[in-house]
Amino acid sequence: MNTPRENSADWQRMAEAIHFLTARYLQQPRLEEAAQAVGLSPFHFQRLFTRHVGVSPKAFIGHLTLTHAKKELAQGASVLSAALEAGLSGPSRLHDLCLKLEAMTPGDYAKGGRGLTIAYGFAFSPFGLAIVLATDKGLCGLGFGAAEEEEAMLADMQRRWPQANYRRDDTVAADAIAKIFASERTEILPLHLIGTPFQVKVWEALLAIPSGGFTTYGAIAQTLHSPKACRAVGAAVGRNPISWLIPCHRALGASGALTGYHWGVERKRAMLAVEAAKRDYDTPNTSAML
Repeated sequence: MNTPRENSADWQRMAEAIHFLTARYLQQPRLEEAAQAVGLSPFHFQRLFTRHVGVSPKAFIGHLTLTHAKKELAQGASVLSAALEAGLSGPSRLHDLCLKLEAMTPGDYAKGGRGLTIAYGFAFSPFGLAIVLATDKGLCGLGFGAAEEEEAMLADMQRRWPQANYRRDDTVAADAIAKIFASERTEILPLHLIGTPFQVKVWEALLAIPSGGFTTYGAIAQTLHSPKACRAVGAAVGRNPISWLIPCHRALGASGALTGYHWGVERKRAMLAVEAAKRDYDTPNTSAML
């Protein structure tokens, strides 16, 4: 079995490949072009991309246009409501993710993280350099950026909990990324949500959106029985500290537009494309896409 550090180099290459394909998908780049961009042979690139991203480069490119988003949105509200009513946003097994939630109390949140010790570190992932933050109760932060953005990424997270004590531990990050992006997740990942009660409700609603699916800020507001709170929902989505695992990338504008994303719209497009391609990959009669 490869170690997290061995995988890190491969994930860095795949992050570069995803960036290359996402920036050029309208030109439909050939396999050879993408392979050359990351310094691999087409055969090795195809095998590595499929193993680490979960779908073939061709399938990924095919889903980058996200033309199916509007059709998904037509039933997004009902799907989300059904998921929430089924208890999928509860404290145990959530949707298709093995997660366990523990939220900070409102009183503790008001202290700005005072008394908390947060370990943070950096590791490469399929979506670029990742910053990982964790308390003794679980993962409390996950974000993405570029190698030269470490300082800004840390500052962004520290602004959320300014009174906490921070210590660097890249091993924590490498281990977490290895578990998060494992092809088959076998361990339950504890999450420590640090936010206001309303933010936590929004983040739990995001967890109920099926992988490969989409919803709107308005639909989330509706399911929280606050139909006029679209802006507040949008703000809470934007404050989600645990990207990817809490899938704020699955929330779109009412028209199906990607709108903004805290870690970059291009990265949001890539995340949605990966999930949509994986969903279709797991559906019968998709071999033609490979």
